[in-house]
Amino acid sequence: MDIGGINTAFGMVDEQGDLYAESVVSTRKYPLIDDYPAYVAELCDAMHAMAGSLSFEYELAGIGIGAPNANFHRGTIEQPTNLWKFRPGEGHPDESRRIFPLAEEIGRSFPGVPVLMTNDANAATIGEMVYGHARGMRDFVMVTLGTGLGSGFVANGEMIYGHDGFAGELGHTVVERGGRQCGCGRYGCLETYVSATGIKRTVFELMARSNTPSRLRGVAFDDFDSSMISAAAQQGDLLALEAFRFTGEMLGRALADVVALTSPEAIFLFGGLSKAGKFLFDPTQWYMEENMMSVFKNKVKLLPSGIQGKNAAILGASALIWQAEQHR
Repeated sequence: MDIGGINTAFGMVDEQGDLYAESVVSTRKYPLIDDYPAYVAELCDAMHAMAGSLSFEYELAGIGIGAPNANFHRGTIEQPTNLWKFRPGEGHPDESRRIFPLAEEIGRSFPGVPVLMTNDANAATIGEMVYGHARGMRDFVMVTLGTGLGSGFVANGEMIYGHDGFAGELGHTVVERGGRQCGCGRYGCLETYVSATGIKRTVFELMARSNTPSRLRGVAFDDFDSSMISAAAQQGDLLALEAFRFTGEMLGRALADVVALTSPEAIFLFGGLSKAGKFLFDPTQWYMEENMMSVFKNKVKLLPSGIQGKNAAILGASALIWQAEQHR
């Protein structure tokens, strides 16, 4: 299961990563904290309907969930930015009320079935380890480039969760003191520069600072998405190419620091922005090596994800279960 701010997608996946059935319920339909019980009820009903739709016998090995702000240790979603908010005008509500024990509640609807949950970037990381190009790797990093920047760190074959379950937030390391404001409330976080939203902000800053002709100048901010920048770059648009160079510089510098801390075998890029291919990978690789400590130079592979595709989020969440099975 993959829980997003708009929809929750889920599917039946076997150990080889084959998808037998999938379905979706609206997350956006339940925006408030008081809507959460109704969301869980609809979700469980839809999961039972899907599970009963298969025409052959099977054993349900477990339920894996990828969700924003998910705590692997506790099976909770804790104070998510875009889910189950307080009613507007409620004053100064108690944020501690926004801790949702989803794994436990789904478990009650599926007695005896293990339910595991982690954040969406960690789910993608485990998916890479089970189904993708990281099979056999014991030390690697996954960077997910969507609306924000997520990441997952694997060391000695194990996910790094930290003592509180929230380790690995590369997107919220500060790369520019006093820089762009982030949704987390701080300034200069990496994801404000390296993400679909970040490169969009870069393009508009470049347009404000220069007179460089660009096909992107005719697009309103609210109509803009990162795929337009990729399309412009493919046609040699100088402003789009500079936006990717700058994005690659910010990401490459940050990854050089990651390598100094973790010494991974490889770093994988996943998500919409990574589909820009060479326009993102080439400058990222160059700036990563340029800023790398000499002992690490030319040792770390920068690779596209092996699970890129429309079912990647569901595969990643299911991999939580297969990984747990291997450790039993």
